[in-house]
Amino acid sequence: MPLQASVIMLGVKDVERAKRFYVEGLGCETDQDHPGFVRLSLGDGSSKLALYEWDAVAQDAGVSSEGSGFRGISLHFITDSRDEADEVVRAAEAAGGTVVKAAAAAEWGGYSGYFADPDGYLWKVATAS
Repeated sequence: MPLQASVIMLGVKDVERAKRFYVEGLGCETDQDHPGFVRLSLGDGSSKLALYEWDAVAQDAGVSSEGSGFRGISLHFITDSRDEADEVVRAAEAAGGTVVKAAAAAEWGGYSGYFADPDGYLWKVATAS
């Protein structure tokens, strides 16, 4: 069976804050909502996004919850146009995210930028056009 990412789970410091960012700010739909855990639908054909208390994720995995800086992961959203990419970055910033790298023409010929959600997870927004 080929590998599939059915759900991407992010450990977050404040589940309600993260839920507001993704639902109210970026338009995700709540699929499940429990104390300390929320699962979001990212749209047709996409993986689900789960938000779980940081320490609980670490405990579930059996690892230390301590750590900071670059986590070695970025999530990518591919858009159909530069205007759409700019719109996503603006929405993320308005919802409480941080623009890490303003969207601009990329050396590979496309257009991309990065924002971080309130917990510091990096999202790359890009288009090939």
